[in-house]
Amino acid sequence: MNTTHSDVLILGGGVIGLASALYLLKAGASVRILEQGTPGCGSSYGNCGTITPSHAAPLAMPGMIGVALRSMLKADAPLYLDPRFDGPRLRWLLGFARHCNWRDFVRATDARAALLLRSRRLLGELVRHEKLDCEFVEQGVLYVHRTPAKLAQDRREHVSVLDRLGIDVQPLTGSEVEALEPALRPGVAGGLLHPGDARLRPDRYAAELARRVAELGGVIESGARIERFSTADARITEVHSSRGRFRGERVLLALGAWSPLLGQALGLRLPMQPGKGYSLTYSRPAQVPRHALALREASVCVTTWNEGFRLGSTMEFSGYREGLNPRRLEALRRGAAEGLREPQGAQLQEAWWGWRPMSVDEVPIIGPSTRWSNLLLATAHGMLGVSMSTATGELIASMLGGTAAPIDATPYAPARFGL
Repeated sequence: MNTTHSDVLILGGGVIGLASALYLLKAGASVRILEQGTPGCGSSYGNCGTITPSHAAPLAMPGMIGVALRSMLKADAPLYLDPRFDGPRLRWLLGFARHCNWRDFVRATDARAALLLRSRRLLGELVRHEKLDCEFVEQGVLYVHRTPAKLAQDRREHVSVLDRLGIDVQPLTGSEVEALEPALRPGVAGGLLHPGDARLRPDRYAAELARRVAELGGVIESGARIERFSTADARITEVHSSRGRFRGERVLLALGAWSPLLGQALGLRLPMQPGKGYSLTYSRPAQVPRHALALREASVCVTTWNEGFRLGSTMEFSGYREGLNPRRLEALRRGAAEGLREPQGAQLQEAWWGWRPMSVDEVPIIGPSTRWSNLLLATAHGMLGVSMSTATGELIASMLGGTAAPIDATPYAPARFGL
């Protein structure tokens, strides 16, 4: 069987792998992507497509472990921790608990914000310059609160974080929110508008990135399941897949939630767990929101596109358990019904689940491996892979091209975990 060689061999064809390929190609490198399914078929596909610098703050903060433990008693809670024993998941949870302090919260927030803000700027430029047809709308994301208590909590915690980062957030009264969004049911207590946020259709975004990668000479090997590695002298010499053997001067591991499983074959223990998310996609109802919405009490995200209407969110830690959980889908429907005049379209187009790649400190893992001289990692973007994709691709291209990094890459280094 012949071996195919590239400057950069990218393992994983989600938005992180595709964006990295695009920036590498624009820098003059030859690129080949190995994707076990089709481009963008993982968590890149079914999320709500919001681009959110406003989500700079991580889940890990004081008190969150108590919330997670109480969630074990309620399978439809927005944050759900499956109570069954799972060794790797338990180790991850213990590590996550150690990061639930204010010092680590600030550190993670700053690192995430730098990547999100850079990526938000680059995304607008990329969509325009590369003519990406992905329903990109720069209109902001609106948080909707139906109770004064939740509104006060978000104003106290969320707004203070964004103010420190210089990220614009506009408090609104209940009547202002209802005037802005007639699709909402009456009884809104207030809201927070994040005008710097945006939205797009994530499956179209991934497809358009794949189109540009191919047009610029990149090769995407779909259906290429990675089976094993050949190594010598601390280098990855060959990647063996179901589509053949491949070589790269550099190898980029960008497999999202599958990264820890493949990393084991290289002796790498990535401190990550899959955070399962769900979405329901309908045909458009007659009355749809003008903005992407976050219905805060129910923790439901609502996004509207030209031909679709999606309800999504929730976070379930149940290891690599596959399949849909009907109780969690029903929680999405119930949350939407509490907030929207028309919570569903006439036709359910798709019920979806996917694994988000969650690192133990909720900061992405981006940069060169300390164990393998020609390996780089770009993974662990959690719920923010689409939002962080362009800045991650730019950062990887700068590392491999030897150019100055556009942002400080130190917080994302795999070395912090001995990888």
